Amino acid sequence: MKTKVVTAHVPLPLADKINDLAQRLERSKAWIVKQALTAWVEQEEERRRLTLEAMTEVDNGDIINHQSVQAWAESLDTGTPLSVPR
Repeated sequence: MKTKVVTAHVPLPLADKINDLAQRLERSKAWIVKQALTAWVEQEEERRRLTLEAMTEVDNGDIINHQSVQAWAESLDTGTPLSVPR
């Protein structure tokens, strides 16, 4: 796989944590940064996918009325909670 160098300035405390992790895991700092960046990018891609999915549901009218959710939440402290709104 081809690679490309990416340079970033990070706060010293973060750089120190990266150094500590690299030593503890017996890995390079580059490996630590690559793992962290890969996880973050995957998380952001998933967040975007879920957001787009939710926006499509709203556009299709697949929503739950706020008052229904509020009533359900308030009923959880009672002896007879309401069923989950759908």
